[in-house]
Amino acid sequence: MTSPEQQIKDKQCLKVGIAGFGVVGQRRKACIDLHSNMRLVAVCDQKYQGEGVLPDGVRYYHNYLRLLGDDIDVLFVCLTNDVVAEVTIAGLEAGLHVFCEKPPGRSVEDIVRVISHERRHPELKLMYGFNHRFHLSVRDALNIYRSGELGRVINMRGMYGKAKLATFNQTGWRTKREICGGGVLLDQGIHIVDIMRLFGGEFSEIHSFVSNGHWRQDVEDNAYALMRSTDGVVAMLNSSATQWRHRFHLDINLERGSLILSGILSGTKSYGPETLTVVRADPDNDGGDPSEHVTLYNKDPSWEDEVNAFAASILENKPVQSGTSNDALKAMQLVFNIYYADVAWRNQYGISNPNTR
Repeated sequence: MTSPEQQIKDKQCLKVGIAGFGVVGQRRKACIDLHSNMRLVAVCDQKYQGEGVLPDGVRYYHNYLRLLGDDIDVLFVCLTNDVVAEVTIAGLEAGLHVFCEKPPGRSVEDIVRVISHERRHPELKLMYGFNHRFHLSVRDALNIYRSGELGRVINMRGMYGKAKLATFNQTGWRTKREICGGGVLLDQGIHIVDIMRLFGGEFSEIHSFVSNGHWRQDVEDNAYALMRSTDGVVAMLNSSATQWRHRFHLDINLERGSLILSGILSGTKSYGPETLTVVRADPDNDGGDPSEHVTLYNKDPSWEDEVNAFAASILENKPVQSGTSNDALKAMQLVFNIYYADVAWRNQYGISNPNTR
């Protein structure tokens, strides 16, 4: 029998279900467990052959439809790209607030469909897991940029790469186009694409080369893009699965200095130290060797802070501020504009113009 204290606590808590209880789903669980107003009550995953209760009291199911039938208020979607849009829509139609990992689907059409259902339920919150936005280095760089002290952005150069298309903690679905919809650019590069949009705005002119020439899978192992925004910001990008030492690096050059993001704290610890270098330039006096201030980040609160931001939007009934469905749409459009800009790649995989959807 539930105690009176537990009944009071339950009324204050958001009851959470997680669809997809692999590495990412379990990481989200750790953050949910830390939140005083959220409680994980049920999960689903294909690894479960039936239904039952885990040792910590959380109910488990094999099928997400059974999870949606449970007594939950919030759904976290941590599934493969081919079903995330379908499950997100089902969650919204079931009256649930939904947090969905990136990418929001296999195509721009997927997120467009989700948004059409989201509009039918303005009382519900929908947020996408663009986790890099919540890294301290990125947040600090954005604060400096938005303060205006370094002026407007002139150009950016970004690299986000790893050693292969599927790493030790990933299954083979990331190399199957019918499941994932795209390779390293859609899977990982979407993070740096999203960050470039935060600093550079919307990119209207794009030239690209997309290749699967090394790993010979049905999805790209490299994407190279040269882009120009409507405000004249030029950005160069390489999203790579042949970067043998994992690397994250973004140079943002402004009128009076630079913001240099290097390394990213991750579960694998393989991208090196996370740092932000702030360069304050004085071309008339520094001789091309300006002063720099480097901040080293040794903690990563991004996962917890992201979940906290989502919970706050629900509990305080405020709009989602970061990782909105529009953010997801714009990031997907830019990813698929990069695919589309390579004529050979476009023709090979029948990629249509993402701006017409």
